[in-house]
Amino acid sequence: MNTVNNTPNSKNLVDTAAANGSFKTFGQAIDRAGMSDTLRGVGPFTVFAPTDAAFEKLPAGKLENLFKPENKEELVSLLNYHVVSGRKLVADIGKWEHAQTVNGQSAPIQLTDDKVSIDGAMVTSADIGSSNGVIHGIDKVNIPTKQ
Repeated sequence: MNTVNNTPNSKNLVDTAAANGSFKTFGQAIDRAGMSDTLRGVGPFTVFAPTDAAFEKLPAGKLENLFKPENKEELVSLLNYHVVSGRKLVADIGKWEHAQTVNGQSAPIQLTDDKVSIDGAMVTSADIGSSNGVIHGIDKVNIPTKQ
C-alpha cells in the first residue's frame, strides 16, 4: 500500500482525484451523480475512491447502466457508500470495526497485516490529502446492500 503525503493541499477532493490520474471513472461518476459541488464544499470528507481498474472489474454494462439519467439515485447511493464524514487517515480507520458511510449504511473494516480493507476493498493508496478531506484509493467498487 502506498501512503501518500497526507498534508492537505490547496485542491479540493474532486480536483485532487482528477489530478491523481487513477480516478478518472470515479470523477465521471461524481459528475454524473451531481455530487461535484458537495465534494468541492467545506467537508471534511473521507472518500474511498475506487480506482479506474476497480471500475473495470464491474460486470459488463453495470457502469453504463448506472450512468443513465434514470439511475442517478442508485449512482448517488453507491457513491455515498464510499464517503465518510470527517478527515480520517488510514491509521485511524484501521482501528475501526466498521465505517458509517454517508449513504447511511455501515461498511465493515478489516485490518490484516497492516493492510486496511473496507467491505472487501483493499486500500491501495492511502492518505491522499486535499483541502477538504482525504482520499484512499481502493481496488473494488463497493455496492451497498440497499439502494
